[in-house]
Amino acid sequence: MRRSGVLHTTVDILVPFYDVDSMDVVWHGHYVKYLEVARCALLDDIGHNYTQMKESGYAWPVIDLQLRYVQAARFGQRLTARADLIEWQNRLLIHYLIQDAATGQRLTRASTSQVAVKLDTGEMQLVSPTVFTDAVERRLRDVSHKSSSVAT
Repeated sequence: MRRSGVLHTTVDILVPFYDVDSMDVVWHGHYVKYLEVARCALLDDIGHNYTQMKESGYAWPVIDLQLRYVQAARFGQRLTARADLIEWQNRLLIHYLIQDAATGQRLTRASTSQVAVKLDTGEMQLVSPTVFTDAVERRLRDVSHKSSSVAT
């Protein structure tokens, strides 16, 4: 079993007609789009999305993508896509789980790795920029503070 991330976000997806083939099955490449939707929601939740990354002078290209297809998604099916933040200090590692929204049945699991690249030089960074790690640390403190406030 994969470990849960320190932060996670879940989004709902309704499989549109244009994502399926003649058998009403989602074409395998569209799952990457669903991962991107979940990843963008996670980055928004962290408070450092792609717009903010670009403004800070960094791009974050995907350098590795792994997908495991378990069950096909179909036209009109309601899905949940969960993105879990696993690593952020040296690279951005996110694990994903796509499930049927009604039954919770696992359809796909995946992971992506991204690294920071300086926009002005094209140089890959071996350590994540502090502007990003600081955003993650702030969000972790917010989550920790909220959970301790609820417990008291």
